[in-house]
Amino acid sequence: MPQASTPDATPTRDTDHLHLRGGGTSLLLDCAGDRLPRVLHWGADLGELTDEDVDQLRLALRQPPRAAGTDGEVPLALLAEQSSGWMGTPGLTGHRGGNDFSTLFTVDGIRRETPAEPAVAEQVTVAASDADAALDLELVLELLVSGLVRLRASVTNTGDSVFDLHGLEVNLPVPTEADELLDLTGRWGRERAQQRSAFTHGTHLRENRKGRALDAALVMAAGRAEFSWRQGEVRAAHVGWSGNTRVYAERLSHGTGLLAGGELLLAGEVALHGGQTYTGPWVYFTHGEGLDEAAGRFHGYLRARPQHPPSPRPVQLNVWEAVYFDHDLSRLQRLADVAASLGVERYVLDDGWFGSRRDDTSGLGDWVVSPDAWPDGLAPLIDHVHGLGMQFGLWFEPEMVNPDSDLARAHPEWILAARPDRWPVEQRRQQVLNLTIPEAYAHVRDQMLAILREYRIDYIKWDYNRDLIEPATQGTGRPAVHEQTLATYRLMDELIAAQPGLEIESCSSGGGRIDLGVMARCVRVWASDMTDPLERQLIEQGTSLLLPPEMVGSHVASPVSHQTRRTTGLDLRASTSFFSHMGIEWDITTASPEDLDRLRGWIELHKAHRELLHTGTVVHADHPDDALWVHGVVGTDGAEAIFAVAALRTSPLTVPGPVRLPGLDPDRRYVVAPLLPDGDARARRGGSVAWWESGVTLPGRALGTTGLQIPHLNPEHQVLLHVRAA
Repeated sequence: MPQASTPDATPTRDTDHLHLRGGGTSLLLDCAGDRLPRVLHWGADLGELTDEDVDQLRLALRQPPRAAGTDGEVPLALLAEQSSGWMGTPGLTGHRGGNDFSTLFTVDGIRRETPAEPAVAEQVTVAASDADAALDLELVLELLVSGLVRLRASVTNTGDSVFDLHGLEVNLPVPTEADELLDLTGRWGRERAQQRSAFTHGTHLRENRKGRALDAALVMAAGRAEFSWRQGEVRAAHVGWSGNTRVYAERLSHGTGLLAGGELLLAGEVALHGGQTYTGPWVYFTHGEGLDEAAGRFHGYLRARPQHPPSPRPVQLNVWEAVYFDHDLSRLQRLADVAASLGVERYVLDDGWFGSRRDDTSGLGDWVVSPDAWPDGLAPLIDHVHGLGMQFGLWFEPEMVNPDSDLARAHPEWILAARPDRWPVEQRRQQVLNLTIPEAYAHVRDQMLAILREYRIDYIKWDYNRDLIEPATQGTGRPAVHEQTLATYRLMDELIAAQPGLEIESCSSGGGRIDLGVMARCVRVWASDMTDPLERQLIEQGTSLLLPPEMVGSHVASPVSHQTRRTTGLDLRASTSFFSHMGIEWDITTASPEDLDRLRGWIELHKAHRELLHTGTVVHADHPDDALWVHGVVGTDGAEAIFAVAALRTSPLTVPGPVRLPGLDPDRRYVVAPLLPDGDARARRGGSVAWWESGVTLPGRALGTTGLQIPHLNPEHQVLLHVRAA
């Protein structure tokens, strides 16, 4: 159940409008009257506005009477209400014994302030109440330094009887010009694939009811038809929550459209007793000319936070695809030796080090070092890794348990289940541990802390490998996803507080838990279990709509993909991981000396450029041939950039045509040259492309609008281009 909270002092109001500006964004709120604020404008900066300008804009936007409709206007507030005449999805749904299903909130006060948090430019708090429904509402709206807007709502039951809350969702409007929607879908190994649909009348709704989502919408964007990475006005929403979520786009027949989102609450999950408060997650809203600018506001916000991971990000080796469950000390030490010789900076021991965990059928939940696999404990490996100058990371899956485990046998009542005699269907031979039970939470926390205190652990790979099916507390039968999510956050927070400097990666069968709620605690995501570099190109494209490259783990895997069985060359595998948080997922003890030398060169090249790659602006070209994928990173000062051109498949064209390099300073001159390790001679083989061997010098405007020819690329090949100011 949500915990009771004490509301802040009632804000005061001294204006009928608020104009928030920052990061190229204007958010103009109409606060006239006693109803919840409405948005007059959200989007590109309007510049300075006088009071008279706002009055005139309010007049210019006043709706005419509509046939067969309500008398007067139907305003859309930050939280939509049916009492205003809004007949779309209401922002608050619920009831009190069948009553008070429709609210009419009146504003008690509005407070505007500048928070101390460096990533936040301005904050507005709206306090409102509905005395008849015995509910108080608080809306907190923040304009972030990057131009993002985030909004969340809290509702408090001020009555004596229980209020059964079904949903609490906030929104911002989108203009009528937005006639196309983009969101993402996927499955294991193919996460975050883009899908588009027309933005017509009605509701386009994406829900996650599984507690995690390999098919998560991630963002929902609305814009002009055929909006692209570089062109078209775009607005998008993201729900920053790691449990169940709802995000939707809606347009009514009178033309008003919106993007909205919040937590998806299961039936009976939140029943507010007198004095109790439910606070919804932050919902983030972005805009831009093209997806690049809209995504860049997410990147800018994440990088402005004090907890953002510092650059450079360490190149890491994860041993999963090298050894799986075969934990042999000498073999793992040999992997560490080879990794250190390549320049790897972090070594991560994956699943299989604890309890009876020799495969995925048992031991999960018993977070004690296995005396069978590790008779001398983990110290021999950890000391060896640290002695080589590398950090050490360890895999955990704290929220899960195998039925075949000491924990499940001792405490079957700690498993999330609708009934004690009916556990949910198994997934990956595991169940979910109910962290809302204090004793279960303490058990996991204490076992993890014992490991972290006994050994020098720099990094946790935090996995989460099954859906939350029938997620309830045994005995009560009450759904528990909301409280389970808060408990997971609390567990991460406690571990980080207890072990300063500890870093956590969010992994969930790969990319099943990627959101700005978990990223308040994690420095990195494992974008997908798919390590085939061709598949990774599209997965990381979708991921970039939310996260900057330094927060996305991408590894150089073995020549034959463990997932697709496709064979790819080392240069493609390395250059694909080059832009992100680079790592290795490969038994490098089996690699040839030539491949090791080549991989060492790629790691050295990445280290030489990762400051640029992990701080610069991410850009994508709108290339007309979808067989080619063109993306890059441009330095914040515009002096340098690196681009990749990948051939994903065969092209219908024998000559691909000029490739444009977006995002460069149009008035600056740049030298463009191929980029490969050690200035490799292969980088100079351009066939009939005249400029390839000597490079070419052109203004940024020409490179961005005319472009340049690249060599013919066979499928599954990629070239990198280094662009620097002349």
